[in-house]
Amino acid sequence: MIDLRDVLRDREAWVVGGTVRDELLGRTVTDVDLAVTGDVERAARAVAKAVGGPVFRLSEAFGAWRIVDGDRVYDISPLQGETIEEDLVRRDFTVNAMARPLAGGDLIDPRGGRADLESRTLRVLGSGAYRRDPLRPLRLARLAAELGFEPDPETERLTSGAAPGVIEASPERQFAELRRLVIAPGVLHGIGLADRLGLLAAVIPEMDALHGVAQSHFHHLDVYDHSIEVLAQQIELEGRLRDLFGELEPRLRAVLDEPLADELTRLEAIRFGALLHDVGKPATRGERPDGRVTFIGHDAVGEQMVHQLCRRLRTSERFARFVGGLARHHLVLGFLVHERPLSRQTVYGYLDYTDPVQVEVTLLSCADRLATRGKNAGAAIGKHLELARELMAEALEWRASGGPRPAVRGDDLARELGMEPGPELGRLLDRLRKAAFTGEASDHEQAVELARRLRQNP
Repeated sequence: MIDLRDVLRDREAWVVGGTVRDELLGRTVTDVDLAVTGDVERAARAVAKAVGGPVFRLSEAFGAWRIVDGDRVYDISPLQGETIEEDLVRRDFTVNAMARPLAGGDLIDPRGGRADLESRTLRVLGSGAYRRDPLRPLRLARLAAELGFEPDPETERLTSGAAPGVIEASPERQFAELRRLVIAPGVLHGIGLADRLGLLAAVIPEMDALHGVAQSHFHHLDVYDHSIEVLAQQIELEGRLRDLFGELEPRLRAVLDEPLADELTRLEAIRFGALLHDVGKPATRGERPDGRVTFIGHDAVGEQMVHQLCRRLRTSERFARFVGGLARHHLVLGFLVHERPLSRQTVYGYLDYTDPVQVEVTLLSCADRLATRGKNAGAAIGKHLELARELMAEALEWRASGGPRPAVRGDDLARELGMEPGPELGRLLDRLRKAAFTGEASDHEQAVELARRLRQNP
């Protein structure tokens, strides 16, 4: 690590904000926040040269710059005010309003941040803090999830009043806070706080609409509380993959730890799937003549709603497709429980239909099943988990191989059958792909003969 004191010795500089907070808490520090006097761009480029990393402007409004050095990030900002004390009192929460001189010296703590750290309290620096940046109320929930702290009553009051204004912040910044909240160790605490203070209603109204939506006798919770319980079960499963999937655990863990999109791994993104898998239920709720509640088509409607939400928050398309796919396919495994033992054709149908999220939706379906504890829950859970173990082995093999391939190449098949490339050839190859998986046509000759019969008798 470079010695910043040497790099910035020609100016006054302070380590500020979350960096000081995390140092005092004994947390690992990977983000270094600095406030400096003088030409900020020049300071940032000096640090970038010293670490050999890229540098770019972070904020036009605040004049901040960022330097990336592997896993370490340096954010350099101009002093907001004439003195460091004026800078600190313009920040968001007392625990982020501390500084220490880069050159060495005593902690600067004008608003009692260290005392609030010791009491594990989040205290906003007045209503002006929220007016200066409308995203800060959502940051309160994120910090509560990351640190395990509680807001004081006045901060709760001010946050609740400012919550509707969070959407004035850019969608990208909203999603960045949501992302950190959802992957935080205390996500359940943070989501609960966000819900209670009106933050969830502002940023994800699709979740707020789940409150009070009663379900059938197979459920013991309304749709909102069920969704939170699915998230809780998913978090628990993250730590006990071996209990559920046995010797498959190392392969499964490797897949789930792969980067997906938007700085999330596949495992982290499943948490969003847990929260959003049932968002289509309010729009599809109905009752049969016998009084049983139904949600016919909520999976398809939920997929559409997830895509709309992701467009609003300007997530990546890859993330949107992933979470939308989880919503669309989360019911499929449950429908197969009563068909055991499954034929190869049925297994193929499951894997092909849920592609490309067959591994992740198999895991999510377990969390969903564990969170559903209405009538006959015990026996149903056991059967579901057994089938999930069977299908996870198939899903991992499919993922590793890229799926089955026809036993004959397309150009060879076209030549054998005297066909031209086109939709009919594509349909035949799709059918031969299934035949290769089921063993119906596992070599060249069998594949050509099956294709010939299919052409003669579609």
